Amino acid sequence: MSTLTESPKSSQNSAASLEFFKHLTAKYPPTEVAVRCWDGGEILPSGGKPIRATLVLNHPGSLRQVFWPFNKAAMGEGYIFDDIDIEGEIEPFLEYFLEMRARCVPEDLSSKLALFRKLLALPNEARPRTNRAADVSGKHRSESRDQQAIEYHYDGPPSEFYRLFLGKYMQYTCNYFMSPDEDIDTAQERKLEHICRKLNLKPGERLIDFGCGWGGLITYAAKHYGVEAVGVSISKEQIKWINRLVEEEGLQGRCRVEYCDYRRFPETQPFDKAVSVGFIEHLGLKMMPTFFGKVMRLLKPGGLYLHHGITMRPFGKFPPWRKFAQKYVFPDGELVPINDTLTELARAGLEIRDVESLREHYIYTLRRWRELLEQNHDEAVRLTDEVNYRIFRVYFAGATLGFRNHTYNLNQTLTVKSGNAESGLPLTRAAWYRDV
Repeated sequence: MSTLTESPKSSQNSAASLEFFKHLTAKYPPTEVAVRCWDGGEILPSGGKPIRATLVLNHPGSLRQVFWPFNKAAMGEGYIFDDIDIEGEIEPFLEYFLEMRARCVPEDLSSKLALFRKLLALPNEARPRTNRAADVSGKHRSESRDQQAIEYHYDGPPSEFYRLFLGKYMQYTCNYFMSPDEDIDTAQERKLEHICRKLNLKPGERLIDFGCGWGGLITYAAKHYGVEAVGVSISKEQIKWINRLVEEEGLQGRCRVEYCDYRRFPETQPFDKAVSVGFIEHLGLKMMPTFFGKVMRLLKPGGLYLHHGITMRPFGKFPPWRKFAQKYVFPDGELVPINDTLTELARAGLEIRDVESLREHYIYTLRRWRELLEQNHDEAVRLTDEVNYRIFRVYFAGATLGFRNHTYNLNQTLTVKSGNAESGLPLTRAAWYRDV
């Protein structure tokens, strides 16, 4: 078993923090992670192993801030508010930290008390923090509360901030890669094409996209498939972006966005095809019957609906780091297992025709986003601030681990409002994959 080696630089000032870390990791010492204190004291992996990440303790109270009082968002908060820093590769550090947390917290009472005493012996230094958490109120899943949640995330940072890492088509959802090292724009375009092919779009058809983001899909479908595309959104910033994009692309009359809660979208004109990409995470299980019922009523007989969303591992538990995401990234965000999603789709009357997993594709997508964000650090801070930059950096890294270990998945489910009508789908999947 690897052990930690204390550097000669270690000083008496940082001794308590280093001792606590060594005690905490005694049964699972890091092999690629180092620790460096505010005064230069440090501990290193033994055997001269390469260091991929370094946990930097920025002041004497850093570790206490991260571990006390116990809460599931504390590590992320310590990072975004600069009690700690993470130098090098953030993904290996988070992987180690979460594994350490799972394996090294003692089970017996005496060991817990010993660890607790060492924790309380650390300096009780706390630096001022601004309140950056989402503050949503009202009845859960009400229109007003949903509006607050969307405004927090999508109307807080300007769209130009998201442009730094989302790429040409501003796709804030899983992209479709032919190889792990493919660039983000190519993978985004392939994802849009894949969706359009699955929907079997034809010129003159009417397409509705619920939660249409920055309009990448509706403008692509209108431009390349000749459909009349309608987006639905309650993000004012995204709607501004879409209206400008429609004008730039010369798509007036063929593509538009409606500022409207999905529950209130009028059902006077039917649609041939419907889609939602990364929208269901904002609704959760409770609202699936309402949303899928709306889709059913809007679709013509034989109409197709493509459902694209992040799912939880069936019968699994929510990971502890979800607390940070709900507090600082996606308030009221909820992931539903694919088995529950399929049940609700079928209960609404939609015939399930195809289910595809794109789990690995989201790993590559998140890594591209994080890499681009890191490359554009200075501009990201200029557009927002250092706290916001760190929120997104640590969120992308944590989500990557969630997809790597199959806590999360990404599923595309193709359905049809069948009844007595033919689906109009090709007999094989060959048309989806031609010349990809």
